[in-house]
Amino acid sequence: MNYFSLNKTAPNTTFKDAVIKGLAPDRGLYFPETITPLPESFFKNIDNLSHSEIAFEAIKQFVSPEIPEADLKKIVEDTLSFDFPIVELNKNISFLELFHGPTMAFKDVGARFMARCLSHFSKDDAKQDVTVLVATSGDTGGAVAHGFLGVEGVKVVILYPSGKVSDIQEKQLTTLKKNITALEVDGTFDDCQDMVKQAFLDAELTDHMKLTSANSINVARWLPQLFYFMFAYKALHKKHDNLVFSIPSGNFGNVCAGMMAQQLGLPIKHYIASNNENNVVTRYLESENYDVKPSVQTISNAMDVGNPSNFVRIQEIYKNDFSLLKENLSSYSFTDEETKVAMKEIYNDYSYVADPHGAVGYLGAKNYVASHPEVHCVCLETAHPTKFLDVVGEVIPENIALPAQILAVMDKKKKSIKVSTYTELKQYLLNR
Repeated sequence: MNYFSLNKTAPNTTFKDAVIKGLAPDRGLYFPETITPLPESFFKNIDNLSHSEIAFEAIKQFVSPEIPEADLKKIVEDTLSFDFPIVELNKNISFLELFHGPTMAFKDVGARFMARCLSHFSKDDAKQDVTVLVATSGDTGGAVAHGFLGVEGVKVVILYPSGKVSDIQEKQLTTLKKNITALEVDGTFDDCQDMVKQAFLDAELTDHMKLTSANSINVARWLPQLFYFMFAYKALHKKHDNLVFSIPSGNFGNVCAGMMAQQLGLPIKHYIASNNENNVVTRYLESENYDVKPSVQTISNAMDVGNPSNFVRIQEIYKNDFSLLKENLSSYSFTDEETKVAMKEIYNDYSYVADPHGAVGYLGAKNYVASHPEVHCVCLETAHPTKFLDVVGEVIPENIALPAQILAVMDKKKKSIKVSTYTELKQYLLNR
């Protein structure tokens, strides 16, 4: 499989090079040259397949021939070493829990898959370490840090906005040490993301080191997220004919991956992008005007993204056809107060504790189901509620037991390096 830049002025490249480069030289995101739908028999027989078998068949075309099938099967099995349970709230709405991995966030899947791909490639080229440079609005940092911890030939530098991630999220990305370094940025997630993108285009850096990203701009972080849409379909398709997904959306990698599953033949006809007050896509679908604004801080901080990187991939999937996009995607935006009300409603009506991001997904599902009562909507619950104890504890009158993954970092000492400008980031990278 070869990949092309969505800015259309960089040379096409292989999966391996796309993973290692992260971003194309013309600042474009990489996208696969072709997408071959899986045979109908795959979906007819999906009940007989394990999660690993489903994931292997789904991802195989995107990584061949750089990763041999035997190695890919091992990578997939290692990536999917935890469960993806579904909790049905009522006849119209379910939660797909994506927080049973090591950092209790959906990003564990992509981070673990990418780390294992880079580890595979580093065996072929041990001459120079790869530096993974990643921006996080919350959960990406912890997932990447844990996924790459101790991986030979890979160093990880994580940029996160100071004071704008939860205490648990900060502990998960600042306490691991070894090959992981956390840079605390005086700014927003968009500032962090802009620094990362600028670094990839800085010849002084790229001539000096192998630099890649583990944000969802990287194809190896983004594509594996299509797995759990297929897992949900396997679990629910016999009981519910008309499945749709409501996805809490920030950088739009997750909803875009769901749409890639659709391109592979997954019989899902609609997706709902559920936004907090960072709602550029909600406004775009209403007006056809893509008006980027600086991100604002909310209680669902992993979605505090003012300029979603992956939306350009969604436009590519639907060939920049606005009408076709609207057939496949709805979007709603909700305030913090609406989110808190939803958390209370979910708890009181269904005895279920949702994190703020899952609550936004639930609100999107409710809005869509109100006008489409024939569907069953699967909400992605993207993080464990104890990662947001300050918010959840204020809303839910219950002491939630802390999972082992959270207890393991609670008492560890934070270690971060403060930076304010791209110049400071560049100097750090050149001197390390």
